[in-house]
Amino acid sequence: MFDTEKATAAAWFRDLRNEIVNVFEQLEDSHDTGPFSDAQPGRFEVNETKRHSDDGADAGGGLMSVMRGGRVFEKVGVNVSTVFGQLGERAQQAMAARKGIPGMTEDPRFWASGISLVAHMQNPHAPAVHMNTRMFWTPHAWWFGGGSDLNPCIEYDEDTAHFHATQKAHLDPHGPGHYPRLKEWADEYFFIPHRKRARGVGGIFLDDYCTGDWSSDFALTQDIGRAFLPAFLPLVEKRRQQSFDAADKDTQLIHRGLYAEYNLVYDRGTKFGLETGHDPDAVLMSLPPLAKWV
Repeated sequence: MFDTEKATAAAWFRDLRNEIVNVFEQLEDSHDTGPFSDAQPGRFEVNETKRHSDDGADAGGGLMSVMRGGRVFEKVGVNVSTVFGQLGERAQQAMAARKGIPGMTEDPRFWASGISLVAHMQNPHAPAVHMNTRMFWTPHAWWFGGGSDLNPCIEYDEDTAHFHATQKAHLDPHGPGHYPRLKEWADEYFFIPHRKRARGVGGIFLDDYCTGDWSSDFALTQDIGRAFLPAFLPLVEKRRQQSFDAADKDTQLIHRGLYAEYNLVYDRGTKFGLETGHDPDAVLMSLPPLAKWV
């Protein structure tokens, strides 16, 4: 049961990964004016990831695609994975506590597939960004999750407005209530309690999303993914040629500390990936190449 739906979702996440990787490499090639334009265009280094169960059996894997030291991207990762197996005791307890799913102890099988992207930019005026979409299945329940949020170290109101407006335009066909709900969800989720502030300027986010209509929920998840490039690319194209100074770069490095703190302390995806034995390099791909605490 659900084999067709799982295969369809996994193929979609892989196709979205391929599109984004191609577009980002084209962006590297086209950056021929402004800071870093004299460098070699960046390229993704692609590695296959493998996951094994405790008895050594195949438990899935994926592709880890990371570009470092490009003209536009200082570090960007676009990972896709499909993993399966049995949830460990701690993961079972966390799932049962958060979702109240009965039967997890008796049958802890799971399947999960998704795409995860984090981009840290060379130019401090160009915003960092995060995006992921995913599907999770157990014999007891299934759901979707994901979203995207913008993380500029130097904020521009017009950039924030464009990012949100593009997401709203992709969500509105699914019902006018989706965007405000997912925006509020993102504001709550991407908040750093110990800093008492958001890590960026928000976006959209959902988790544990299941209306019971798989096709409808999957279509919404697809449009969350489709919104990413038109929301983000115009901002990079606008900011990548701006000049900046040492103070701007320092601002960027300090702001990246917020991102690192959030992902290591609060992010559910990071915790789940490490708890279920996924490749730690792939799980921690989201961390910035350089950061600073003062």
